[in-house]
Amino acid sequence: MDQEELNARFLRFAIAIVRLTEKFPRKSVYFTIENQIIRCGSSPGANYKAVCRAKSGRDFINKLKIVEEELDETIFWLDFIVGVDPIWIPETVDLRKEANELLSIIVASLKTSRKNLLNRSIKNVRISKI
Repeated sequence: MDQEELNARFLRFAIAIVRLTEKFPRKSVYFTIENQIIRCGSSPGANYKAVCRAKSGRDFINKLKIVEEELDETIFWLDFIVGVDPIWIPETVDLRKEANELLSIIVASLKTSRKNLLNRSIKNVRISKI
C-alpha cells in the first residue's frame, strides 16, 4: 500500500468517526466521548501526513509512534462507547476493525524502520572504523 492510499484510508476513517459521533444522544457522558474520539480519531491521519514529510529516519519513527498512540487511544474510546452502552456494538465493529488494520500497518512500518535505522547505524560504525 502506498502513502497516497494510506492517507486516503486515514481520511475515510476520521470522517467515519465524525459520522459516528453525529449519532450520539445529547447526554453529558457523550459530550466527553465525542470530543475525545474526534480528536484521537482524526489525529492519526494528520500525523501520518507529517510522517510522509519526515526529515530523517528518527523523525519518521517518532512521528509513526504518534500515529500508533492515537490509533490505540481511538480503539480505547470505541471500546468505551460499547462499555457505556452495548447498542453501539454494530456502529463500532467496522471502525474498530479498520483501526486495528491501520495499527497493524503502522506497527509493521515501525519495525521495518527501526531495523533499517539500526542497519544504517551499524554500517556507519563499520565505515568509520576503516
